[in-house]
Amino acid sequence: MFNLTDLQHDALVEIFNIGVGHAAGAMSEIVNEEVTMSVPSISFLNRTEAAALLCNGEQRRVCGVSQRYEGAFTTEAILMFPEEKSLDIVRLMVGDAIALTELSEMEQEAMSEIGNIILNSCVGTLANIFSQELCGSLPRYHVGTSDDILAATGTAVDTVVLMLHIDFILEKHQIHGYVAFVLDLSALNDLQEQVDRYLAKITGGA
Repeated sequence: MFNLTDLQHDALVEIFNIGVGHAAGAMSEIVNEEVTMSVPSISFLNRTEAAALLCNGEQRRVCGVSQRYEGAFTTEAILMFPEEKSLDIVRLMVGDAIALTELSEMEQEAMSEIGNIILNSCVGTLANIFSQELCGSLPRYHVGTSDDILAATGTAVDTVVLMLHIDFILEKHQIHGYVAFVLDLSALNDLQEQVDRYLAKITGGA
């Protein structure tokens, strides 16, 4: 499986933490509650391993939002939560006055908006730090098993998936989610090259 050096790994974690920090600020305004987000870990997995991590050994259903990005490297980015948490997140966005039936009808639109905010924050930070362009598609909403969602976004079984484990800590809630970046070998090499350029810039080429 694809591996980074410790320095490359730490640089990516730092970059993604900046990205989810921006997302947390935007989310705080939407839900009117303090939101903090962090990326405690990243890992490179194949599709089967990524799906197993998401479902935690159970055939649980997952709610996902995906967007395709092209530019400095090409990737399918996917935000995923356990399905049972998605209505909780939508409820935070719209408040307690909305009936459950109406809430369900709003779920796809609301989750797509959240996905757009979080994915664009992560990818936008990468683009800014690498001084490169990454242009994204419109968000797509998915519900199913984690393997269903990864397959629906065109993830081949042997494709490498960069998994970000994200902790969402709200004032009254704690929600765990994942962002997956689906990368082929060419995109992995492009990403690694961008990280090396970033490290060379901040260390003066040392």
